[in-house]
Amino acid sequence: MKVTVDQDKCCGAGSCVLAAPDIFDQRDEDGIVVLLAPQPAADQHVAVRDAAAVCPAAAIALSE
Repeated sequence: MKVTVDQDKCCGAGSCVLAAPDIFDQRDEDGIVVLLAPQPAADQHVAVRDAAAVCPAAAIALSE
């Protein structure tokens, strides 16, 4: 799995961080998403899919 984020779309809701804290973080100054692991381990795939599904701005893209 490969993860990409569109920081321009991100609204800083933080849903991704709650769903997959090992993969996503937020910038301190504005809350915009920071991708920590663009190719997460297999045991993180479910959490990453959940994070993408709950992102209100659809800023997370996944490719298999």
